[in-house]
Amino acid sequence: MSKRWVRRPEGSNWGDFGDDDQIGRLNLLTPEKVRQGLAEAQDGITFCLSLPLDYPGGDVANPRRHPPRLFGAMHGGQCFHNHARLVPGTGRRSVVCDDAVLLSTQYSTQWDSLAHVGAEFDADCDGVAEVVYYNGWRGGEHIVTPPPREDAEEWALHEGVSAGPLGIDTMAATCVQGRGVMVDLFERFGREHHRVGYDELMRIFDDDGAEVEPGDMLCLCTGFDELLLEMNRAPDPWRLHNSCAGLDGSDSRLLQWITDSGVVALISDNRAVEILPPSPGAASTIHEHCLFKLGVPLGEQWLLSPLNRWLREHGRNRFLLTAPPLRLPGAAGSPVTPVATV
Repeated sequence: MSKRWVRRPEGSNWGDFGDDDQIGRLNLLTPEKVRQGLAEAQDGITFCLSLPLDYPGGDVANPRRHPPRLFGAMHGGQCFHNHARLVPGTGRRSVVCDDAVLLSTQYSTQWDSLAHVGAEFDADCDGVAEVVYYNGWRGGEHIVTPPPREDAEEWALHEGVSAGPLGIDTMAATCVQGRGVMVDLFERFGREHHRVGYDELMRIFDDDGAEVEPGDMLCLCTGFDELLLEMNRAPDPWRLHNSCAGLDGSDSRLLQWITDSGVVALISDNRAVEILPPSPGAASTIHEHCLFKLGVPLGEQWLLSPLNRWLREHGRNRFLLTAPPLRLPGAAGSPVTPVATV
């Protein structure tokens, strides 16, 4: 395959893992990193890190994303839910439940794939910025949106979209298992809506004796997960958008630390890892820096508080993390049911 770009964005790692790389820093999830994660599974205790997938509730968090619609599978005009049918050759009847779901892939606990955020950038030096994603994969050529269908329902207007080589299925094939490192922001800031920059994050690392090494997955506990659970699928818009800490994507030193640290994923229990919208005049966001420049996937709205409390009570901050997304070809994001083992 011919190279898709002549120049890469400043501060990016395009090409470092090969001209046709599709998984970014997940390349650093080596067998050694998996073994390091397994070494943290000392007590055999597991934690489910997913919210129920119908949280936060409604669409006030993001009007593009809606709660899942679960319905019985249909065949021949019949709903196959509590459906009794004759078992051939036995003279008896069995009962089956089959169902289906219409799901916004990034509504609740989720992964952002590398196709979630790109940029307009002149990668081929022809003087015209084009839509590109991590490692120069092109919008319209590799990440495809077909024209809308006038006769379709609203949800199917763009049926057939594909994130192509950067789809979540590419990430799923890596298995996404290794060592997680927890950072407790809730202990410092409670539910204060606070942008955490480089200096504060480094102080927290020092205070907690936390170390992040290349190939680790960094988790940020802010307490936002339990706030969502308390609102019980009826979120208050003001509290939803003005509660708990998040990273400050406008802090250039923080962005450089993400680059230098070698973390393979950033994960939080809040809505976006960072606080959005960014500070006025911000040159970048965590999303652009991680997904577009570095190939670092983002995990959002994970259930981290119970694990965080256990780790703090036991003087630990590392654990085995297993978190593959759905292997759904072409999707730009995915629900995930991560498991932490301590």
